[in-house]
Amino acid sequence: MLWRHKRIFLLQSPQLIPLRLLSIQSFSSSSKTTKTNQSPNFYHKAPKFTLTPQFVHSTLSKSPSDLLALLFFLWCAKQNNYFHDRQAFTHMLHVVTRLTHKCKSVKSIIRELKSVGCVIKPQTFLLLLRIYWHGKMDILVFDTFDEMCRFGFKPNTFAHNVIMDVLFRNGQVEGAITVLKRTHLPNFLSFNMAVCSLCKLNDLVRLKDVIRIMFRKGYVPNVGTFDLVFDCFCKAGRLKEAHQVLGLMISFGISVSVNVWSMLINGLCKLRQADKAGLMLVKMIEIGMSPNVVTYTTLFKGLMESQMVDSAKHVLNIMESRGCSHDLVLSNVLIHFFSKSGYLDDALNVFENLLKQNIVPDSFTFCTLLSALSLSKNFSLDIANGLRVEADLVLCNALLSYFIKAGHPSHAVDLYTKIIDKRFTPDNYSLVGRLGGLCDSGKINEAVNWYQEDVMNAPGLDAHVHTVIIDRLMKIGEYNIALKLFRNAIAEKYNLDIISYMVVIRGLLNAKKNEEAYDFYTKIKELGGFPDAYICSFMLSVFCKERNEKIVEQLMIDVNEAGIQVDSHTLIKVFKFLRRKNPSSSVLNRITEILNLRLVNDQETRALLYQANDPLFDSYLKNNQFVR
Repeated sequence: MLWRHKRIFLLQSPQLIPLRLLSIQSFSSSSKTTKTNQSPNFYHKAPKFTLTPQFVHSTLSKSPSDLLALLFFLWCAKQNNYFHDRQAFTHMLHVVTRLTHKCKSVKSIIRELKSVGCVIKPQTFLLLLRIYWHGKMDILVFDTFDEMCRFGFKPNTFAHNVIMDVLFRNGQVEGAITVLKRTHLPNFLSFNMAVCSLCKLNDLVRLKDVIRIMFRKGYVPNVGTFDLVFDCFCKAGRLKEAHQVLGLMISFGISVSVNVWSMLINGLCKLRQADKAGLMLVKMIEIGMSPNVVTYTTLFKGLMESQMVDSAKHVLNIMESRGCSHDLVLSNVLIHFFSKSGYLDDALNVFENLLKQNIVPDSFTFCTLLSALSLSKNFSLDIANGLRVEADLVLCNALLSYFIKAGHPSHAVDLYTKIIDKRFTPDNYSLVGRLGGLCDSGKINEAVNWYQEDVMNAPGLDAHVHTVIIDRLMKIGEYNIALKLFRNAIAEKYNLDIISYMVVIRGLLNAKKNEEAYDFYTKIKELGGFPDAYICSFMLSVFCKERNEKIVEQLMIDVNEAGIQVDSHTLIKVFKFLRRKNPSSSVLNRITEILNLRLVNDQETRALLYQANDPLFDSYLKNNQFVR
């Protein structure tokens, strides 16, 4: 057998005979080693008292040398009915580390033990192996295994299990599986270790192979391992294999827990099979199982994600009728999905019931609720002022946004001051909230000063920060200040995105600065971007009104190439303008094609043409077809 761990090779044929390993790296500490020609008396004499972990640890701690400590540790392990505890192995890890630094290799440690009369037995190596394994000193684990074989001892199942675990831990999956298959007498722990490791690595192919070998050897996974395997298949969307595992559990008489059913329901929901997941809930109840809050939460989430709102509400009714209480996680999920789906009243009812049950909402609860209220324009300062939860930065940022949207920018400014007082480190969302609050409060100069200080201290600010200050300035008519800041952002190569440019274009069009707006539109194209349909429609309308035939035609060509869907009202306006200005324009053909296509299914376009009451559209009104 040949397997590899970094630069370490082990060979077995027909019995395990290891190659010499590379020399061990030095460690950072050292200790004195006592050398005598005769081993200490305690080593051969039977104890006249009962060993206890407390006495052993005390003796080890007081040992005058690391070698004597190791001798005593080995001696204690040989006594009947005594087993070292975890504390002893942790202490010996430091002892053996110092000895390794002093002696340079495991082989030298063995030589030192022999020099003081210690009889080297397989247990000596197994204890050293376990110490190094306990300390995750993988190279020394292999060195100890190698020396054990050199000494003529055949490693037992425990030693092979240790090697296998180290290989798995270091990603040497093929080598670990080889060790398992070549182990003469693998035990339950051998297979259990392999199965658990493969589950963590999501290696489903080798996992099935190991499970088959495990069954052939007469071993059956325990409940915990079965649950782990089942969960692994469910998370991978391999529900066929998951059902097979479920069948095995039932055939072996293992009770299928509620958690296993919950995993199956979660797996079905992830595969967008929420209807089948609902049937699993019904089956659970039919066979006498009691779904827990995790089961209901998983199913509700899956149904809402599949737009099955009525079914999701029915699941809640079942849950309440069976006396299963809500917890904070379920309440947060309910508030999130009800809000997202437009059921604000249901979300508020969940929040009120949460308070009635004396369940303390967390930051996520309030963030979700504030977001829902903002989207619905249903602002209430009672909720914002009634917070009874330790606020974190995420919640503070949500409140900043909420106060501004609710028309209370001064509250946002005050809250930002409290954020600083609490020694939170403001992020981009915090800065946006402060700038928005200052601008909406009419404190323009203060907002500009803070912005300039922010970009000076952190030039890598998110594009949204630049966009917000420019947008606010444009909306209140401070076009010159906004343009100055924007041009400086371009010159300094700050983070700007397409939205930043679109905000500027919209502001300039509103300010009748059409040429400058078109210049920035050209800049967007040079950067490889393109405005959205709203800006394109706005620009077409403005330049039609300005009677700029050249720009209108170029815009229509660009829009067509970019695949932007301009609204029918704008298209009709452009058509009328170009038809009167330049009837031979090639752009008219494309507009005609678009309008004819929309007339088939778009009642709005049809209505717009009728409302136009223009002689140009007489042909359509008579023949039900739009022509040039």
